[in-house]
Amino acid sequence: MFRHVTRKRTLLGTALRTLELIFHCAVRELRKSHGNALLGLLMTIFQSIIIVIVMYVTFEILGLRRIAVRGDFVLYVMSGVFMFSTHVSAIGAVSRADGPASPMMMHSPMNPIISICGAALAVLYKQVLAALVVLFLYHALFTPVVIEDPVSDIGILLLAWASGLGIGMVLRSARPWQPDLASVLTTVIMRVNIFASGKMMVANNVTPQLRAYFDWNPLFHIIDQARGYTFLNYTPHFTSVSYALKVTLVFVTIGLMAEFFTKQHISESWGKRH
Repeated sequence: MFRHVTRKRTLLGTALRTLELIFHCAVRELRKSHGNALLGLLMTIFQSIIIVIVMYVTFEILGLRRIAVRGDFVLYVMSGVFMFSTHVSAIGAVSRADGPASPMMMHSPMNPIISICGAALAVLYKQVLAALVVLFLYHALFTPVVIEDPVSDIGILLLAWASGLGIGMVLRSARPWQPDLASVLTTVIMRVNIFASGKMMVANNVTPQLRAYFDWNPLFHIIDQARGYTFLNYTPHFTSVSYALKVTLVFVTIGLMAEFFTKQHISESWGKRH
């Protein structure tokens, strides 16, 4: 009499329901950081402005402005800050997304992949909105912003986001096994990228010995390529989009495999004190 009847869904219906769940999960992630969604977005924009100002002042104090790309110096700073913020924010959000043992997973349609996609989508929305608002304010209040290849620049921003997503998935899958170690690694990776991302240098201008310390980092390639698409008179010679893309695909694949393995073995009793 009260038997639950499962309705058969078409492939399109299942896809639409999954997209709807990802959307609601992303909205939940946006509201999680702040009770007022609008105020939370304004805080993200304000943080981006503060980072740009701090980087600008740092370049001025250290005398690094002379090694920047010839062109709008503030735009040069923004090109590094936006890619860095998107990459690091994606790592942090995805690594902290709800796991298989989360209470949210007790609801039938919910699963860890939807949680990951929702967290990643929320980060992408916030970072893109912040970048557009900051660029508009700079364009309207100071000087016109000219980007040589905006479409490719958007693609590089998505690659920065996707690479952070892949690294975050690997760290997230390790969290149920070693939560303390995973938290420490997440923090270390995010902090190391402050210097290892190469946002304070131009790859074409540094020596091969110095470049070797940064060449392993996909974010270093992403930022340098972004500046190549932003400025007319800069062409990257020592970085490539293909390297960053290959590293991203490797991390996403490992993250998916590790997530599936963890889901099969995780227990709610892990970490409980007796």
